[in-house]
This record gives sequence, C-alpha cells and structure tokens, in this order.
Amino acid sequence: MTTTSFLGDKPVHRIGFGAMQLAGPGVFGPPADPDACRAVLRRAVELGVDHIDTAQFYGPDVTNDLIREALHPYPEGLRLVTKVGAVRDAEGGWNMASEPQQLKDQVEANLRALGVERIDLVNLRRMERDNPGGEEPALADQLGALAELRDAGKIDLIGVSSVTLDTVRTAIETVGIGEVQNPFSILDRGDQPVLDLCREHDVSYVPYFPLGSAFGGGGPNALAADPHVSGVATKHGVSPSQVALAWLLAQYDRLLLIPGTKSVAHLEENLAVLDIDLDADDLAALDQVEPVVAGH
Repeated sequence: MTTTSFLGDKPVHRIGFGAMQLAGPGVFGPPADPDACRAVLRRAVELGVDHIDTAQFYGPDVTNDLIREALHPYPEGLRLVTKVGAVRDAEGGWNMASEPQQLKDQVEANLRALGVERIDLVNLRRMERDNPGGEEPALADQLGALAELRDAGKIDLIGVSSVTLDTVRTAIETVGIGEVQNPFSILDRGDQPVLDLCREHDVSYVPYFPLGSAFGGGGPNALAADPHVSGVATKHGVSPSQVALAWLLAQYDRLLLIPGTKSVAHLEENLAVLDIDLDADDLAALDQVEPVVAGH
C-alpha cells in the first residue's frame, strides 16, 4: 500500500492526525492531561505524520493551543487543516456561525491560535446533512468569502465538510476544492457517490466516523462482531478496527485518514495500518459486510 498521497497539490502521509479528541469530554474544555496530549502530537510528527486536522471550536480554543504549544515552530511540510462554520456556547453547545463575515473571523482566530500566517486548508462545515431543509447562508456567499481569503494568501486550499453531492459538485465547479470531509466507513457507504465524484476530479477525501458512527450502531464493537471483518483481522494478525481503516485506504488513492487519540500506543496502532496489505480475497470478503447505518 502506498504510504503517501496528496492534499491538493501537497504530498502528505496517508494517515494524519485528528486533534478533536485532544479536548475534554464532549470536545469541550481542556483535557485531563495536557502534557500527554502534547506528547502524542510530538510523537505523531516523529513518526511521519504531516497532516493535522483541527478546529478553533474544538474546546473551544483547546486543540489549536495544544498544537501550537507542542509543535511551533512547525516542521517544514507539516500541513495544518481546520474547519469553520460553528462556535460553542458557554455550556458546550454547538451553534451554527456560518455567515460570510463569521467565517472570515473564524479563519483569523485559527491563524492567531496556531501562530501561522496561512492555513493549508480550511473546510467549510455545512449543516445540510445534519438538518436537511434547514436554513443556512447561501453556499456561493460562503465559498466566496473563503475564496477572498485564499486570494489574500491566508488560505491555501478550500474544503467542504458534512455536505451533499450537489454541494461538492458546486464547490468543485466554482472555487475548486482540495478535500471533502464526510462520514464514510465500511459500515456506512452512503457517501459513495461523493467519493466517486472526488475520484473523478482528483479531490482528496477525508472520512470522519471511519469506523462507523457509534451513534448509529457502528464503532469497534460492531466491526469485531462482523464475521468478514474479524476473519480478515485474524488472517493478518491485526484488530478489526485496523482492517476497517485499511479497507478505506484501498478505496481511493487520495483518501486520507485522520484518526485521533490521546494515547501514544493507539497512535502507533493507527499508523501501523499502512503495513496491512489487503489482497483480492480480503477485499471480496469485506465487500460482503452489511452496513449498519442508513445511507444519506
């Protein structure tokens, strides 16, 4: 399995690091052991991770502060990716904040917190999958705001997150995008049409809930209970979760993973997925896995 791919035109390791879990419970407040979190970040970079996914609303502020404290000045080639479109309230609630000026303000907040003058990629987080039919600002205005920041040199690439096929197509055609970040896993393949569109246009695809959403019956336990997944895991001497991640990497050469953890041991387990070579028999068996989450 190839170990490198691309984020836009930037070569990156295919397994990056998602910083969301570094915040406290519910992605709110500080972690119990900030030193351990900083140690995980440093170890990730030592092991070749060069793609870190974060957001100012993780905490809020917490993960970006940890990243800056652990890694700044950043090693050459480290790609920092964030997302905008939401804020947190004092109780930890998630509130939409996606008017064009709000998006610009959030990008500026990320720049300050991370201690950089330009962010490699900023994802526009939409609510259309969470709340179909709900009102939110016009996509064209949102993308236009991010394109202005790109023109000003504050963003290198634009991405979209939690979006429909039509939104991805529009974003590709109007501003050009570097990635899509949507839910996708061996247990929930409902986003396959978006993945196919990304493949058609050489757009990177970054799945969240890569083990399936625990809210929808997925997660490590569901993977372990599936005989096809557990059978392939036993054959390779790895965990069912590692098989599920290896399966994702086999779907598309520009699919990038950003598993997150507070544990160095778990980090190393995630990175070892690149050593798993699934053969044709493995992939045929895994194609028989029954989905546990309805497609969108």
